[in-house]
Amino acid sequence: MRSSRRRVLIGMGSTLATPWVAGPSFGQDAEFRLKLHHFLARNGNVPAKFIAPWARKIETESKGRIKIDVFPSMQLGGNPQQLFDQARDGVVDIVWTLPAYTAGRFPIIEVFDLPFIGARKAVPNSKALQEFSERHLRDEFREVHPICFFAQDHGVIHANRAIKSLDDLRGMRLRFSARLLGDALRSVGVNAIAMPVPQVPEALAQGVIDGCVLAWEAVPTLRIQELVKFHTEIPGSPTLSTTSFLLAMNKPRYESLPGDLKAVIEANSGLRPAADAGAIWDNEAVVVTDLVRKRKNTIESLPEESVKSWRKAVEPIYEAWVKQISDRGQNGQKLVETARELVAKYESA
Repeated sequence: MRSSRRRVLIGMGSTLATPWVAGPSFGQDAEFRLKLHHFLARNGNVPAKFIAPWARKIETESKGRIKIDVFPSMQLGGNPQQLFDQARDGVVDIVWTLPAYTAGRFPIIEVFDLPFIGARKAVPNSKALQEFSERHLRDEFREVHPICFFAQDHGVIHANRAIKSLDDLRGMRLRFSARLLGDALRSVGVNAIAMPVPQVPEALAQGVIDGCVLAWEAVPTLRIQELVKFHTEIPGSPTLSTTSFLLAMNKPRYESLPGDLKAVIEANSGLRPAADAGAIWDNEAVVVTDLVRKRKNTIESLPEESVKSWRKAVEPIYEAWVKQISDRGQNGQKLVETARELVAKYESA
């Protein structure tokens, strides 16, 4: 099954896709030519400001011995939920993806998807997640070679009507990314709908959903500010939601590199690129909120009493997650405590 799917996807990629060259041209004689696949348009903030510079850095520091062709928007075939398997199976060499797109498959990393775990800013979230990964995620992601983990800043509710209390959320159709965020939305009566982020604009335009929970960074890329007029912050830290991301390489492909080129990959892995990625969300949040205000859209904050009630409502989600992890032989409560400690550590740094 894996080999047949691999042939189909490679065939689609070879006939349909032209790579976006991420960096300066080193010609066709690179020793190792790598395909990097992801789900967003090439002009999205993370592709343009993190993935492309990262690829250029690898090419430059390898003195052209590594060449990275970046294929955005699922150009090599498949859907965003298949990206991890594409890296695992060698359909592509590197992917940027969301572990949450395959709900329940990576249960330990979901601790960062729990409601009211993450900080309001992405840099502390990303550093915390990367350090957590080095302690607790090696086995969970053993099928690939992780380059770095990172996480966005706080989620904002973008909707077609004002939200001034939890009562206003009841019955709303809101898109979410991570399974546990969906549970948190349902805990206050939301009709939570899962879908990959590229589908959100059409779903809003056609009235399939009333809104979505997204970080500010994604708003202009998806034209959310044109599709809805109301944006509701969830105040306080830790905040309602964050989302985890992974940049990973096919393990045999990584292991095929000579030692000096492995060293180039390793020098551009871990905490530093995780923080660089997080900074994109934090910088864009300032820019995008200003953009939204200039459009005369409404930005409000959910009242403090509503946030307190929401925190109470999600307590069973913690209990269920801890039990699920503990049933697998891990100390779920300890993992929650570790995640909180790491977020606090980097938030106060």
